[in-house]
Amino acid sequence: MAKAIWEGQVLAESDDFELVEGNVYFPPGRIEEALFEPSDHQSVCPWKGTASYYHLVVDGKRNENAAWFYPEPKDAAANIKDHVAFWKGVSVGR
Repeated sequence: MAKAIWEGQVLAESDDFELVEGNVYFPPGRIEEALFEPSDHQSVCPWKGTASYYHLVVDGKRNENAAWFYPEPKDAAANIKDHVAFWKGVSVGR
């Protein structure tokens, strides 16, 4: 079981996840969507493609661009399409 926690709140958890470059990618439908806000931020990975981001909001606290996903990954990263990974102080354990 993998679990992502920030500010004491479980953001995502799943027995089924992808591990890529040391990051746990949670499958669609396994995140607490009410805690996520869309962001306009994007970044580009040479082999995964363009990542989109979410802000996290827990008890009025906001963690900008702390979660990312690949809506249209390159073929080499097809297994993480729409899966969500975290950084910026989010604790992810397996």
